[in-house]
Amino acid sequence: MAFLSIEFLGTAGAIRTPRPGCPCPLCTTARRVGIPWERTGPSLFVHGPNVLIDTPEESALQVDRAGIRQIAAGLYSHWHPDHTAGRRMWETRNWDWRGWPPQHLCTPIYLPPNVARDFEVMLGLAENFRYLEEKGLVKVHIMDRPLELNGWRITAHPLAADYVYAFLFQEMDGHRRVLIAMDELVGWTPPPIFRGVDLAVLPTGVFEFDPFTGERRIPIQHPVLRHEATFRQTLQMVERLEPARVVFTHIEEPDGNSPEALVRLADTLHRERGWEVTFAYDMLQIVL
Repeated sequence: MAFLSIEFLGTAGAIRTPRPGCPCPLCTTARRVGIPWERTGPSLFVHGPNVLIDTPEESALQVDRAGIRQIAAGLYSHWHPDHTAGRRMWETRNWDWRGWPPQHLCTPIYLPPNVARDFEVMLGLAENFRYLEEKGLVKVHIMDRPLELNGWRITAHPLAADYVYAFLFQEMDGHRRVLIAMDELVGWTPPPIFRGVDLAVLPTGVFEFDPFTGERRIPIQHPVLRHEATFRQTLQMVERLEPARVVFTHIEEPDGNSPEALVRLADTLHRERGWEVTFAYDMLQIVL
């Protein structure tokens, strides 16, 4: 049986908690208490295959905080800055600054086809990674076929929006399957291939309504509702997936949900729907 555990390096969405300068109770408590109230940008590490998925602004700090030494590959789900702006992590981690001749580390980077397409035109990403390649710090590959690492086959699957991918981890000598979708589920209908996965990691979605009272939080005319999946829509996706366990991440500061409220919500979903639910927090580890 191939080993696999998932470490949530950062569980915020586009807006970290605390948000700089914000005096709200959520941010104020996060500054005072730290984890689990404090959330850094969206990233996770899959132990076993030893894969890092996405590099938000705090990526170097996240990887160091987790004590991660071996990274077999880096994967990118899409081009958005909250998932890519910490790409200099590869430079600070891999560059041998003092040795001569230098003994750089070189990490394989895998980009699904449309992610590679977008890197060429967005945020100078392709130019930045070519620089890192020239220095011998990374080697970029197009992920147009499954990647096999330490007993796991990893496949990139496009979601409804063609610029973003989810990753399916399948045990090569067994039956376990893990679906990891980092963000951007809007408009997605999970296909039958994912039904019954052992674990689904999904972005929480925005809270259009208070999950306990049903009171509307986001005005119906707000454009975010056209571009982001809501929490209620994400629950419908879970119904179709029928996973053995689900972990929600990409938890946005503007939604204002405290860790206690999310634990209560997980308990409610378990009681009412029979689901095994966890709302992730930074440094949470899930062993499959």
